Formats: sequence, C-alpha cells, structure tokens
Amino acid sequence: MRKTLVLARRELAGYFFSPMAYVIGALFLLSSGLWFFHHIFVPGSEASLRPLFEAMAYIMVFAVPLLTMRLMSDEVRAGTIETLLTAPVTDTEVILGKFLGVLGFYAVLLAGTAGFLILMVAYGQPDVGVAVMGYLGMLLLGAAFISVGLFTSALTQYQIVAAIVAIAILAIFAILMQVLVAYAPAPLNHLAARLNAMTYFRDFSRGVLDTRGLVFFLTVTAMFLFLSVKTLESRRWR
Repeated sequence: MRKTLVLARRELAGYFFSPMAYVIGALFLLSSGLWFFHHIFVPGSEASLRPLFEAMAYIMVFAVPLLTMRLMSDEVRAGTIETLLTAPVTDTEVILGKFLGVLGFYAVLLAGTAGFLILMVAYGQPDVGVAVMGYLGMLLLGAAFISVGLFTSALTQYQIVAAIVAIAILAIFAILMQVLVAYAPAPLNHLAARLNAMTYFRDFSRGVLDTRGLVFFLTVTAMFLFLSVKTLESRRWR
C-alpha cells in the first residue's frame, strides 16, 4: 500500500505541473459555472444542485478521458514504461497508484464547485443532505469513468486514440443506454436500464443512497481496473 500511495502522490503532483490538466480543469469548471448561473442561480428556480450534478456528469464523459489519456500512453511513448515495469512494484500497485492520483485531482476539481453550494446556502435554502449525496455520486461516477480512461490508456501509446475510445465507451454507458431505455423494445430496454450509469447516478443526485447504484459503480471501477492490470501484465511478455 505504501508503494501505491507513493505512485499516487507522484501522479497527483504531475497533474499540478501539467498545463493540459489546468486547461481541462478550467474548462470543466467554466462549463459547470455557466450551467449553474444560467439554469439554476436565477430568480424563481429551485434551490437545488441536482440539475448541475446531472450536467457535470455529461461533461465528464468528455473531460475525464482527456485527463486520463496520458496515464499509461505517455509512459509507453516516452519509453519510461520499461523502467516502471522493472521497478520493485507490482502491476496492481502501478495501476492503483495512477488511479488514485487522477482520482485525487478529480476530487480537487469537484471541491472547486463547492462555491456553487455556498452561493445556494447564502441566497436560498437548499437541502444540504441532497448536495452531500450528489457529491458522493459524483465521486463514484468519476471513479468508474477514470477506470475506463485508465484502461483505454493502457491499450495504446497514442493519447488521442485512448481518449476517443474512452469517450466512446463512456458515451455508451451514459448516453446510448438512455436512448435504448426510451426507444428500444423489451427486453432490450430493460437490459439497457441496468447498464445505464445515469439511471443510478440520478438516485444520488436526488439524495437517495441506492445500494444498486453503489454496487454498479464499484463493480465497473473494479472490472476496468482489473482489465488495466491485465493489459499492463501483457506488456511484460511482448
């Protein structure tokens, strides 16, 4: 665990020295802020962050792959992957370290949106409990999305390819499944409902702790982290 935390700290520090991370983070906060001030923080609207959480969830479909595309791809491109594989760390420790590093940076971005909640408290009477559950849902959804981005980054040395593949996978879980739920015939629509990440996330954004959503996000995260480890292991035999 100590080696994992060392790798996570190294990865997190790398984000704070990366201009691209600042650009992506600024765009994420800017787009979230524009949505907040145009659709929520207006006279007569409901004092709730639920619409903002749902908007940020869709923004993450594109933002998270841009944050994760360099995690493993950059190591392969720069040739440092060989050093990493021969270091006294396991493949699982490498993957978990990188995962926790980017998850920490993502948590910092989420903390930046807390200012919206402060404005809501100052000018309205929002349900703080709903906001807390919404942020928990954002962390769980973010962890699942990050694990997908980490997996696609481990597949290729090309960062753009990793980002595009990750966006495609996330769009399937977050957008395509919603379309199938609405328009596909049974039983396909029922299957799509079980695989629709936004269905589970909306429960959290409403302030509901549904164990099905908790299991779904943790399962997706664990599955793609496992696939990332296996992909990294396969490089030892090439």
